Amino acid sequence: MTWTNVVIQGILIGGFYALFACGLSLMFGVLKVINLAHGDIAVVAAYVAVFVTPRVHLPEVWAFLVVVPLFGLIGYIVQRTLIQKSIDRDPFTTLLVTFGLSVIIENLLLEIYSANGQVVNIGSLISRSWHPATIVYISYVSLSVLGVAVLVLAFLQLFLSRTGLGRLIRAVADDREAAQLSGANYRHVFGIAAAIAFATVALAGIAYGMMTQFAPTSGGVNLLFAFEAVVIGGIGSLWGTLVGGVALGVAQQIGAHINPQYQVLAGNLLFLLVLAIRPQGLFGKKTALA
Repeated sequence: MTWTNVVIQGILIGGFYALFACGLSLMFGVLKVINLAHGDIAVVAAYVAVFVTPRVHLPEVWAFLVVVPLFGLIGYIVQRTLIQKSIDRDPFTTLLVTFGLSVIIENLLLEIYSANGQVVNIGSLISRSWHPATIVYISYVSLSVLGVAVLVLAFLQLFLSRTGLGRLIRAVADDREAAQLSGANYRHVFGIAAAIAFATVALAGIAYGMMTQFAPTSGGVNLLFAFEAVVIGGIGSLWGTLVGGVALGVAQQIGAHINPQYQVLAGNLLFLLVLAIRPQGLFGKKTALA
């Protein structure tokens, strides 16, 4: 494997990290909540794609048509009924609540589906790739995930900056009290932000199931990588999340190329380096959702 291919594979896996992390960044940017159940929610979405969509006579490759709207609705309900109550108490309570939700989800999945690995079946698409050079290969699935990540981030950026509802979300994120005095129902706005975050992480969960096997405990590792991507790019910066995800993916692939045991270590070292030199991240700003 040449260094060119190493960088390309890093960019591709970085697209997945960015897709996985954008909902985490949105939740923190608007609600100031670090959702520790973020990775487990993605795993639940993958299980829904595998076990539920075939029962409504929908191929797993088109599972996002059902799963993404469903998880958007679930996100709104969970925020209004569970997360909002913890927000009204203190930030530490939200960590406990989302941690508890993570534990419950993992144990329920283990009880229902056992620890056996599953995949989202997309047929022969999983093995198809583009070979622009003899020593360079680009998986069509990974390339599609990168493209979806860019489209999702572009949509969110335009939505937040060009629409009335998006500007309202940013206003609530910047100053909840002032927005409330202007007549904004911040709880409803928080619910919409959570719905978008859940929908994007559901999309990431389906993508993860297409790319590799998943199990009830897969969410924790993905949460760690998503959190690192958000911090590297800058908390609250959507495009920073993409850059952070790509940087993390490239670092991991370089580490793996040197020694397979260095893959995760290389990404963690980049994470620590960014924290040491620029704690706010590469594109971090003081204002939310820059």
